[in-house]
Amino acid sequence: MSRLEKLGQNIKYYRKLKNWSQNEFSEKINFSREHLACIETGREYISLRKLFLIADTLGVSLTKLIDFD
Repeated sequence: MSRLEKLGQNIKYYRKLKNWSQNEFSEKINFSREHLACIETGREYISLRKLFLIADTLGVSLTKLIDFD
């Protein structure tokens, strides 16, 4: 599994802990649902700015999102 895929899995994990659907979460961060789906499946690169926004919205540290172990 690539790091990009693992990052996407981590984002999805913390999103689901909040009981947010992709639609709900994408509205909160102002992304399209399709864009979020691509990020969560590791098919799309993500900027650091977007990663900070996701971490802040989920209420988790950036280190939790990039924990690849």
